Amino acid sequence: MAQNKPIKFGINCLFLSGMVGLAYHAVWDLHEPRASMQASSEHDTTVELISPNLGGKTTTMRANRSAFNQPARNLPLKKRVDFEVGDSLFNQNWVIAPASTTARDGLGPLFNARSCTGCHSRDGRGRPQGHGEKMLAGILYRLSIPGPNGKPIDEPIYGGQFNHHGITGVDGEGEVAITYQDINGSFADGTTYTLQKPIYSFQHLAYGAMDEHVMVSPRVAQQVIGLGLLEAVSVDDILAYADPEDKNNDGISGRANYVTDVKTGEQMLGRFGWKANMPHLRQQVAGAFRGDLGITSSLFPEENHTATQAAAGLAELPNGGEPELTDKALASVLFYNQHLAVPRQRNHEDPQVIQGQKIFKKIRCDSCHRMTMQTPASLPGLETLEGQTFHPMTDLLLHDMGAELADNRPDGVANGQEWRTPPLWGIGLIPTVNKHSRLLHDGRARNIEEAILWHGGEAAKVQSAYRQLPADERAALIKFLESL
Repeated sequence: MAQNKPIKFGINCLFLSGMVGLAYHAVWDLHEPRASMQASSEHDTTVELISPNLGGKTTTMRANRSAFNQPARNLPLKKRVDFEVGDSLFNQNWVIAPASTTARDGLGPLFNARSCTGCHSRDGRGRPQGHGEKMLAGILYRLSIPGPNGKPIDEPIYGGQFNHHGITGVDGEGEVAITYQDINGSFADGTTYTLQKPIYSFQHLAYGAMDEHVMVSPRVAQQVIGLGLLEAVSVDDILAYADPEDKNNDGISGRANYVTDVKTGEQMLGRFGWKANMPHLRQQVAGAFRGDLGITSSLFPEENHTATQAAAGLAELPNGGEPELTDKALASVLFYNQHLAVPRQRNHEDPQVIQGQKIFKKIRCDSCHRMTMQTPASLPGLETLEGQTFHPMTDLLLHDMGAELADNRPDGVANGQEWRTPPLWGIGLIPTVNKHSRLLHDGRARNIEEAILWHGGEAAKVQSAYRQLPADERAALIKFLESL
């Protein structure tokens, strides 16, 4: 859990750090590679390579434990104060109401974490608990039961998200234990591997037994870098890569999720979340405040307990205001999330990294992990993000990943086997920032290679192609992904 960082301290230090940062970036600009994205002359120049500036002009050079919490490199100095205010709100611990700190009271009564960074430690990725560990905030569990026409509705007693903590005098909903089943396989060259399939069990349930038809979907918190860039990409640009009927017969369908904007009631393209079930960052942030911290907002004004839990006394507890998260505070956290920088690719001139990028394209990983996107030339209010060419390695579309990765839980248009293609930028820095290498929606993959080997469904041919590669080419592909 991050310590509170007073806003005053951040603002007082801002101008000195900002001036140093501007000088630092000016020096970097002088040494930045030219626009050409081809391999150097001693390598094959027939394949264009991505720019190492994965976030365009927003890219940060940081590659240490602070790599995911930097402001966009091109964010004007006068906007750094806004970024620092949002940073403080993202990191601060919320407390139980009533409290003297009225700007941040209202935690719970049920919750998973006390702060945003409690799930996204250092703005990075969470993980499931290991053997013998208590439940961690970096993974949550969506709960639902089949509703009318097969659409999921919240589990009647525990709601749409399992909250394992409660404020003083309130029982958390229970615990989740994870065991693993070994699944053995081998590469074409005879090298063997073992994957681990997670099995979940809910224990010590405080409010009674769950519905026998409950559907459970674990969701690991993802790194929150570059979200403003992804939000800025035009709908037409995203839909241009959708092929729901696979008309080109390449085995990759890719389709858009459409979800409800809770403020307007309109159906919008989903962009965020493991199943692209959130249309924009404002709703994503507000939804996380309610689901993870029990903090209400104008978008989600209702507390996160169910009628059964309300009858048990939760409805009588004091709150931190109506809403507990003001629109001004929500806007500050939104600005912070929109302007988090993407770290630069490391070792981009390494021959093995260059070879790995070529293999990435050769076995068609880029069919879903789209390498390049652009933002519009004009973005009023978000000028820092205007006209950027960047490399997220995602198409923001849904893909059938096969039965082994299925949660069997629909979400918007997404069915139980579909997942949004996750961005790959920053994937190689997760061990540095978060001290682990767990990947996929539930953190079952212990490293990048295991994540590839779990691919099925539309990605089955790519996974098979990876298993057919000789060891040196597999190593090169992993080296490329670790450079991102």
